[in-house]
Amino acid sequence: MAFLVLFSLLCVSLSHLIAFQANAQQDPTTGFTAVSLSRSNFVLQKPYDKSPSERYSFNNGEHRLWVFANDKPYSPSSTTKPRTEIRIGGYDYSSGVWQFEGQAYVPSGTSGTSIMQIFGGSPSTRSTTIMLRVYSGSLTVYRDPVVLQNMYNRWFKVNVIHDVGASNVKVYIDGVLRYQGSDAGGNNHYFKFGVYAQNGESNYMESRWRGIRVLRRN
Repeated sequence: MAFLVLFSLLCVSLSHLIAFQANAQQDPTTGFTAVSLSRSNFVLQKPYDKSPSERYSFNNGEHRLWVFANDKPYSPSSTTKPRTEIRIGGYDYSSGVWQFEGQAYVPSGTSGTSIMQIFGGSPSTRSTTIMLRVYSGSLTVYRDPVVLQNMYNRWFKVNVIHDVGASNVKVYIDGVLRYQGSDAGGNNHYFKFGVYAQNGESNYMESRWRGIRVLRRN
């Protein structure tokens, strides 16, 4: 009987250890090398009738991007919802393993918006590889699953890895793997961050970003 009790305790301890290791912080950038980024790589997309300063600021290394639900799209010919996003230019990719890294902050009240995406997907599926959206204080992959709860009014670190050859996408939040899934195909991809209204958007949407890096596997 004592042996069975001891064995049961060891099994419980082992399961807790495995769960702890699965949720332990990691460095997702191990084995990757950061590419060189300058201001010219940060291409702003905003409502076409607004000046950059009316929807974007950059101070002390912090990008602040905001948009309203009734704003115009980014071009007169576009039928998409309003956005103020930065598209990383100069590093479009169609193969290899690429990573986006940044620290994000979303003020309370912002909802129904994408704050980060990898553009590019198969026409038969969707136009994006992945979207990280905000809904009522939760950070989600599209509408589901939730990868971070209670995320308003605090900084958190985002790492998104896209392995094109394996058709795989991983999302790390504060160094912890929170999502892993398939991409959507496509043959041209690039990173974007900011605010891009989705269904059920709040009247005002804002995100702030700092420490932006783009990396590729060695």
